[in-house]
Amino acid sequence: MRNATRLPRALTKDFVIRELDDETLIYDIGRNKAHCLNQTAALVWEQCDGKTTAAQAARSLQGKLHVSVDNDLVWLAVKQLERFHLVESPAKSPSVSRRALVLKYAPAALALPVIMSITAPTPAGAISCAHAGQSCVSIPYCPNENLTCDGQCFVIGA
Repeated sequence: MRNATRLPRALTKDFVIRELDDETLIYDIGRNKAHCLNQTAALVWEQCDGKTTAAQAARSLQGKLHVSVDNDLVWLAVKQLERFHLVESPAKSPSVSRRALVLKYAPAALALPVIMSITAPTPAGAISCAHAGQSCVSIPYCPNENLTCDGQCFVIGA
């Protein structure tokens, strides 16, 4: 039963997705959240098509990561993806002990799925204040949005 359980489908609507070398960045526009998936979590997310089984995903990951991977590792990643609303919630998915997997995969800790998530700032919170020629990313938040000339406030990335 557990091996034949299909993975849920990955959600992509209203997401901005950027794949990097060893991680995938996902910005959920609707929830205003940014997520960084390590390679393992990203590979599981890619396998979430509603058709692939956990066993098939584990074999695929094993080939790509070059470490032993079992179904429990796949389900741990799915649970994390569910928690961050990156996949449809399946009707029923197996429970997985993160503690047991950490001990099991300790020698190959890089194989464990990791998702880091932050709430993106509102446009007002992203306002920065800089002097002419100064980089906007190194300047603290500007409390006065009415500055002009050398102290002009602007939105980062504009």
